[in-house]
Amino acid sequence: MDYLGFMFEYGKGVPQDYAEALKWLHKAAEQGDTSAMDSLASMYRYGEGVTQDYAEAVKWYRKAAELGYAGAMVGQGCSTLSIEFQG
Repeated sequence: MDYLGFMFEYGKGVPQDYAEALKWLHKAAEQGDTSAMDSLASMYRYGEGVTQDYAEAVKWYRKAAELGYAGAMVGQGCSTLSIEFQG
């Protein structure tokens, strides 16, 4: 499922479609796919196909980080700093 999400997110072999990417990435993330969690977090962090939402990004980065996904640990820290600087 995460590969379908990535394909739609980046338009690889299919037209780029953020709504479809979010659908598949959410399904994969809800089943514990840490790579999908990281991609979801990134989409929320940068506002790709969704309203930019640092809190939602941190939520998904944190879930992936708690499952040992190292890249999410960096993203979580950067998103947390973004929240702090906005306030």
